[in-house]
Amino acid sequence: MDADTLSGKPRIKGTRLSVELILKLLAAGESEATILDNYPRLTHEDVLACLAYASHLVQECKYHPVPEPPRVYWRLQQMRRWSDDERNRRL
Repeated sequence: MDADTLSGKPRIKGTRLSVELILKLLAAGESEATILDNYPRLTHEDVLACLAYASHLVQECKYHPVPEPPRVYWRLQQMRRWSDDERNRRL
């Protein structure tokens, strides 16, 4: 990766094509053959390297469950729905 080329995005060696572009084309349903026809300097190995890079990112990504909001937050939401008389009576 080079900070001066493609704003530092990962790119295919020897090209100005970003890995992101190739992955987006594949995700959009473009066939590998079409991509290779449209970008003659690209090789089958380059496409495989893009997929390997994406696989690596998914493996390295840490997923954290989103915790439930605290009960106090739930109570505040409930109180906002009460009318003024009901709020005074319950408090």
